[in-house]
Amino acid sequence: MIKNIDFEDRSLVKKVFELQKASYLIEAELINFYEIPPLRESLMEFEECGEMFLGFFEGEELAGALSYETTGQELTICRMIVHPHYFRMGIAHRLIAHLEKNHPNIAIFKVSTGRENTPAKNLYLKNGFQHVEDIEVVPGLFISHFEKER
Repeated sequence: MIKNIDFEDRSLVKKVFELQKASYLIEAELINFYEIPPLRESLMEFEECGEMFLGFFEGEELAGALSYETTGQELTICRMIVHPHYFRMGIAHRLIAHLEKNHPNIAIFKVSTGRENTPAKNLYLKNGFQHVEDIEVVPGLFISHFEKER
């Protein structure tokens, strides 16, 4: 089941925060860079990020989450979080599909990931995103940007 994450529910917010750490540690290993913002972020910073969150639940267990921001007719996926035990089970795909379905007025969707994060890049390509560019954000670390237009 997919539902909005209520940031008034501190217990649930803490679960999303902890899930983020587990998920992004895998990305850090894939891209060989451990200073990515979601791993360095404090719980307080996380709580104040201002992003909207969707959670994917297997029964009562939080298995994945996605955060996003909108500006006009653009929606940017900020975080894609899946518990490592649930990798390759279609959770990220279902979160993206839910997001798109529930934002019919959005003209363009954007997302970024580490250039060396092949599973994430494949996910976005399979979901109709197009690779736009790679940008070197610090020496030796490249971020791949993707967009999907309707």
